[in-house]
Amino acid sequence: MAVVRFDPFREMAVLQDRMNRLFGDAYRRDDDLLSRGSWVPAVDIYQDGKDALVLKAELPDMTREDIHLSVENNMLTLSGERKAPADVSQEQYHRIERAHGSFSRSFSLPPTVDPGRITAEYKQGVLTVRLPMREEARPRAIDVQVG
Repeated sequence: MAVVRFDPFREMAVLQDRMNRLFGDAYRRDDDLLSRGSWVPAVDIYQDGKDALVLKAELPDMTREDIHLSVENNMLTLSGERKAPADVSQEQYHRIERAHGSFSRSFSLPPTVDPGRITAEYKQGVLTVRLPMREEARPRAIDVQVG
């Protein structure tokens, strides 16, 4: 007969996982998504070499006029509204999984970013915001003198 060691932490983890699945399914209903009416676009932020930070946001089915980008007090705010298609009535839908409505996301800028040189480009449903570093914040090589 094999000896099985009792691990109370493993049992608690299994119980927690079961509870998360139980309550998680209750909150992910389709009509809950429709009643909220808001959504949050996915965003990636990464450093492009040593010159800039880049923010990429997925904003499918939006026009340039629906997207608002502003900088105030070292805070970059991305907001807008994705409108439901006007050519399809509510009664025609069999299933709705893509959320529509307004959104707003704010990101604090590090002091190394130069807010006066921020640029943005919207192409193929992706907004790319380039946040250049200040000239004094860029790393530079210092020559060492031998004396």
